[in-house]
Amino acid sequence: MTDYGHALELGIFPTPEVSSAERVLELAQLADVLGLDLVTVQDHPYQARHLDAWTLLSVIGARTTAVRVAPNVVNLPLRPPAVLAKSVATLDVLTGGRVELGLGAGAFWDAIEAAGGTRLSPREAVDALEEAVAVLRAMWTGEGTVRVDGRHHRVHGLHAGPAPAHPVGLWLGAYKPRMLRLTGRVADGWLPSMGYADPDALGAMNAVVDEAALEAGRAPEDVRRLYNVFPARSGGGSGLRGRPSDWPEQLAALTLEHGMSTFVLGTDDPGLVQAWAREVAPATRELVEAERARRASGSAPAPAEEPVEVQDEPAPGIETPRRQAATAPPFVPTPDDGRRLTGDLPWDEASRPRYPDSSDSSGYTEAQLAVPRHLVDVHDHLRTELAQVRDVVDQVARGMLSVGSARSAVNAMTMRQNQWTLGAYCESYCRVVTGHHTLEDASIFPHLRWTDPAAAPVIARLEEEHEVIHDVLDDVDRALVALVADEDGAMDRLRHVVDVLTDTLLSHLAYEERELMHPLARHGFH
Repeated sequence: MTDYGHALELGIFPTPEVSSAERVLELAQLADVLGLDLVTVQDHPYQARHLDAWTLLSVIGARTTAVRVAPNVVNLPLRPPAVLAKSVATLDVLTGGRVELGLGAGAFWDAIEAAGGTRLSPREAVDALEEAVAVLRAMWTGEGTVRVDGRHHRVHGLHAGPAPAHPVGLWLGAYKPRMLRLTGRVADGWLPSMGYADPDALGAMNAVVDEAALEAGRAPEDVRRLYNVFPARSGGGSGLRGRPSDWPEQLAALTLEHGMSTFVLGTDDPGLVQAWAREVAPATRELVEAERARRASGSAPAPAEEPVEVQDEPAPGIETPRRQAATAPPFVPTPDDGRRLTGDLPWDEASRPRYPDSSDSSGYTEAQLAVPRHLVDVHDHLRTELAQVRDVVDQVARGMLSVGSARSAVNAMTMRQNQWTLGAYCESYCRVVTGHHTLEDASIFPHLRWTDPAAAPVIARLEEEHEVIHDVLDDVDRALVALVADEDGAMDRLRHVVDVLTDTLLSHLAYEERELMHPLARHGFH
């Protein structure tokens, strides 16, 4: 039994079908909003039905804010390592350090050769991969020149760089002994897949990686263990068995017995992505943390307790599911203190519909309250970003006032840079807000409207407010254009529209958390 102690991470592995391009992007945005760690895509440049991996990852990186992206895995024979190094580093810089690199030696050699690549024997492919890793590592230093005199990859005197924004994880897709030994010597992670390396084979393969790491003067835990996993097919075979509620125990066992700590789910089902993030991830982490704590203390496992179910009295007209007696700490929606920066709120708050059940959160389980709490987590991110937008606006305003009417050409250029930086930041933030609202409008709201008719008036109002906030964001964008054009009064106008955005967004988020607490706890996201 080997547990390397790595923190658990969960991600997804959607199919990059050209015919479903928008669906792939929506799944990536869903993973981002739900707080998953990773979005990966396969790289088969010769596959006509697939989107190009790097172009797709670039768009995903632009449409998301927190989730990391990675190829799973790069087809090295068709990606020269010096060019690949620059692609990885560039995307890492542009996404603020959110790129990792899964790398493979190559397969499907007929197709690779048809695309202009060179057919290699298994031994040659591993040699080429080792040379490529040397090129990548040298390029990412961003200093000096690169010299790798390999048989398959030769780089003589090329200037290193750019350096990535963070230490990019280099994960090898390895199965055979020689590739596993290379992984132990030089890689940051091992990335096998169910179906090629099933759970009963992991122990022996891990041992090869560990032995090679030790021989190279490294610790086995220097190599993170990642695992592409898939739901088991109805006809049998490898995969996660049962329903998503059955998966945490299987994943926890893979962590505690084989050290696998990053699980990447192959799926194109948005409902399964939501279950993966909201149910499977927290339950798996809880099981692993509890067992790690038990092992550290040397105590025996605690006996599992069966929950006792009780029947609550539902509010009139609302169907309430049975709740467990074991309740969670209370859920407190973010309060709205009623303070407003402007008198221009574009809706009447007093006319907002209310959900008929105004009771508190007592009686719900931790799992039920995890859903409205996640909504608060998403909203807190938006509130933090809004505060940063306001801070950037204040910095620009102070800079403009300090220069005055006699500013020099150099100071004018500096102010232009500040203004463009503000514009890019606000553009990104507006995209985050709009993406969050799009997800709610397309998925969460229809689900709640169908499962809980009493929530329909509230949802209708929230959808109307989404349209209003969209218009306010357009006003912010227009004010930024006016600021860059140096129009009279542009800074005052920008301050005002950002104040309006603050009033509307904070009012809307607090209303949504308060009124959707019961529907989300009872019915979840999907």
